[in-house]
Amino acid sequence: MHGGTLHAERILWGYLKTKPLGFKFRRQHPYSIYILDFYCHSLKLAIEVDGSVHHLQEMRIADEERQKFLKNNGMDVLRFSNAEILKEQEQVIQRIDSYLKTKKQLNEREV
Repeated sequence: MHGGTLHAERILWGYLKTKPLGFKFRRQHPYSIYILDFYCHSLKLAIEVDGSVHHLQEMRIADEERQKFLKNNGMDVLRFSNAEILKEQEQVIQRIDSYLKTKKQLNEREV
């Protein structure tokens, strides 16, 4: 794994392992033929971290197929680049928090 991706994943894991808003995340979670960078089972949410290799045409195609497969299996996917996580950490966490707050409010209404 590329060093930048590993560093970006560590930063994100530092936040996700605190169980934000009470949601438990797993790191490097197997799902079908894929390994998800981060996964929250209760929300069916995958968070993916993309390194520079994901800019290559064959990787973009593979990422699109993977995303389509996950969505077809009822999963939401939040995708961030290494650069976003490393340079805009607060904005990335705000986007995740916003998603989690929305889901938490929906869950509370259903109860």
